[in-house]
Amino acid sequence: MNAAEQVESITHAHALASAVTLVRQYFPAASANLTPWRDDPETRLWHESGTIDLAFHFPGWTPRLECRSLLLQLIMSKEKLGAAPYLIGVLMRGITFEGERWRLATIEDWSPIGSHLPKSNELKHLHAICRELFSLFPETTS
Repeated sequence: MNAAEQVESITHAHALASAVTLVRQYFPAASANLTPWRDDPETRLWHESGTIDLAFHFPGWTPRLECRSLLLQLIMSKEKLGAAPYLIGVLMRGITFEGERWRLATIEDWSPIGSHLPKSNELKHLHAICRELFSLFPETTS
């Protein structure tokens, strides 16, 4: 679901703004898009209420990342009564006009899969972003 539609509290708004800042620290040329999905009947069929989706678009082809855009899907926990949702996983995709080039998920060894993988230094940046995203949306123990 579009990130702009998922903000339900000041804490979430702050965490989302911090996530945008985090990605832009590693990729300063990227512009953030908090509404990457169209609002039409076909897109609504694929609605996932448990995700916060945002995209980052580069001014052109980025050969080190092998893409023009990054789509980040932050997979959130289901809210327990009185508890804020927290991040349980990240799915990151490298996209071009032709479609998905690669994907990286925070499961197992966090290895990307796809036809055109990012270069190793950029992969280190993507892993660092994922690790830092978990600190922005922590599970509270209260």
